[in-house]
Order: sequence, then structure tokens, then C-alpha cells
Amino acid sequence: MKKIIISLLLASFMIAFGCKQNVENKAETTTEDVSTQDTQQPAVVDDESRPNIVQVASGSKDHSTLVAAVKAAGLVDALSSIGPFTVFAPTNAAFDKLPKGTVEGLLKPEKKLDLKNILEYHTYIGNLKTEYMQDGQEYEEVNGGKVKITKQGDKTFVNGSEIVATIQTSNGPIHVINDVLLPK
Repeated sequence: MKKIIISLLLASFMIAFGCKQNVENKAETTTEDVSTQDTQQPAVVDDESRPNIVQVASGSKDHSTLVAAVKAAGLVDALSSIGPFTVFAPTNAAFDKLPKGTVEGLLKPEKKLDLKNILEYHTYIGNLKTEYMQDGQEYEEVNGGKVKITKQGDKTFVNGSEIVATIQTSNGPIHVINDVLLPK
């Protein structure tokens, strides 16, 4: 019996010692690798994972105006970061409903702050799923303004604009809407 116990103790010691050396070697390698890499989020290229909000919107023919606005407002890096964010994403048709010349005017460099304010009114920090939204709820958007949720049967509306589709991305949901939400 003593021999079995001693053998088990010796085997346990060898396993523990071997694992410790392996962990130490991995830690040294990890430290070396991290110190030589660029750790900025926008520099990360990942073609294997689920795409983020900007990547999904960029691939949508119905959101080219939104993508142009996000670029003009300098929000690409912010909306590409880890999040989570919820974006109420107006379609191109939604932007077409605005008075003639509005979009073109907002895309000018001197209107960058106005454009940023409008786009931040479409963005919530957090993960808002339609199934958890309740009639009458209000959510504070990135710009400090609030949007109001209404429910009619199985339909969900934000400031009266129906959420017609939801696309889950790696950093939060995109809720497609057919109107541009204007801050009050």
C-alpha cells in the first residue's frame, strides 16, 4: 500500500512540475508576442469571426448612405470596436425621405459635428434585443437624447419607425429602420 501511495505522490509531483514549466514557457512566449504586436483594435484583421456593425453595413447595398455618413463623421473605429452597441440603421430609402440636399449638406466637413450628433442618436451603448423591448420604454442614446419604443402586436417601433429587420453582429445588433431619427 505504501508503494502505491509513494508512486502516486511521485507521479503527481512530476505532472505538476511538468505543467508548471509548460505554463511558464507559454507565459514567456505570450509576453514576447504581445510586446511586438500592434494592439490597436482597428489594426486587428479577423476574417474568421462574425463581422462587426461597420462590416455588415458596408456589405449592404441598402445602407451605403449610412456607411458614407459614418465615414464622414469619423465613427468607423468607434463602431468597429468591441461594443456592445445597438444601431438603429436607416436604409438609403430613409435618407431619401429627407428634404433635398440634406444628406449632401451633412456630408460636408463643416457639418461633421451635426452629422455625428444625428448618427449618435441612432446608437445605444449596450445590446438591445427587440424581444426584450417593452412598450413605452425610453433608451438614452450616445448623444444624450432618448428614443421611445412602442409595440403594436409583434411589431416594434423606435420613435414611430418600425424595426423591419435585425441583424446580429459581433459587437451588437443592427435594427433596420425606414426613417432617419432626428434628435429633438
